[in-house]
Amino acid sequence: MPADTLSQLFADFNNLRVLIVGDVMVDAYVWGRATRLSPEAPVPVVHVARTENRLGGAANVALNVQALGATPLLCAVIGDDAGGDQLLELLRQRGLPAAGLVRSPHRPTTVKQRILAQGQQLLRIDSEVETDLNAAETVQLLGAYDELLAQADVVVFEDYDKGVLRADIIATCIARARARGIPTVVDPKKKNFLAYRGCTLFKPNLKELREGLKLEFGDPATDRPGFEAGVARLREELQPEVVLVTLSEYGVFAQQADQKIYLPAHLRTISDVSGAGDTVISIAALCVALRQSAPFLAALANLGGGLVCEQVGVVPIEKQRLLEEAEEAGL
Repeated sequence: MPADTLSQLFADFNNLRVLIVGDVMVDAYVWGRATRLSPEAPVPVVHVARTENRLGGAANVALNVQALGATPLLCAVIGDDAGGDQLLELLRQRGLPAAGLVRSPHRPTTVKQRILAQGQQLLRIDSEVETDLNAAETVQLLGAYDELLAQADVVVFEDYDKGVLRADIIATCIARARARGIPTVVDPKKKNFLAYRGCTLFKPNLKELREGLKLEFGDPATDRPGFEAGVARLREELQPEVVLVTLSEYGVFAQQADQKIYLPAHLRTISDVSGAGDTVISIAALCVALRQSAPFLAALANLGGGLVCEQVGVVPIEKQRLLEEAEEAGL
């Protein structure tokens, strides 16, 4: 699109409110140096240089939405624990609202701790449960969802299979959004993969597409008929308006009605792919809210996902840089 139109679109992002429902977490990092093996076991000894906590999961989607200029509205269940305190403090530091977060004494806050030395990840420690919400937690979550839905322009389902999103909760949330004419976009995982019937946009990666459909097929470069048959099966099951499949080094695929789009990956110096999917779904959600076409939203999301892979760790997109690169690419 023309540069002035693209600039206006990015300006319009600032007027959007995005309801993000799903699994929030804390991404914790320990950086240090490893110069010897432990005498107690054949593992490296890491001398800690610094530590950092970052927002992860659905909360990182909120960060990306905020970085793009829109207002994120988080809806999730966290623990009444130290991890929950850390997460709320991180939200406060970033100026993100926490009104839609339900605190429960019956489940811990998900915390993923990464140990890194000499730029390499040595170990990840996950503190979490994957059990479904109980009845009381479900009532509280849906109550928070309804309050925030009245303010939202688009809903993002950010599913990490940690138990906040069940099939019945998903169906209820989509139905309530549809009743208000609010589009829904989905970043799925395996357990609830086929629970998002009637969503507006569905964004799996290639691995999730195979696992969610329980089908074996190659990547589009080697098995395009098999891949497209998988997408056709997905469209038959869920009836989404748009399917957006991220293909790692092969780029992205999008389909709306009978229109199919393959876009190659942008050549980048890849430092870390963590959080790229969060950036892609955030960009896609804003484009869906503004009724952009599948080819355009796929191209912009593909560009944004590549940009965040240049940085180490889970980090949000830089809006100005995305706009400049989109203009340079002629989107």
